[in-house]
Amino acid sequence: MEITGRIVQILPAQTGTSARGEWKKQDFIIETQDQFPKKVCLANWGDKINVEAMGVGAVVTASINIESREFNGRWYTDVKVWKMDIAGAASGSPEGFPPPPPVSTNDLPQQSTGEPSEDDLPF
Repeated sequence: MEITGRIVQILPAQTGTSARGEWKKQDFIIETQDQFPKKVCLANWGDKINVEAMGVGAVVTASINIESREFNGRWYTDVKVWKMDIAGAASGSPEGFPPPPPVSTNDLPQQSTGEPSEDDLPF
């Protein structure tokens, strides 16, 4: 699955030791740009992605796995990121995000001194 949104918060990294060795986890929050925006907490396990380098405010597309597990009669759900890219880096605007408005030369201020100059074109 993929989800696209803007990074709104990066939580502090957590580290620890388990039976399998050292581990590192960093959670971060993205907000989708749908009609009704949703905030989703994503978990980055290990050093797969440098979330802090992308920074708060970056629009990203994350490839995710969603997994639930039961512990003592309660269910816990993780949204784990396995790949993440800056949205639209390779192909224009990502789906769900409007493209930047076009810039017209009519919108630019015209400089006129009232006298013809060498740079003025006759047409």
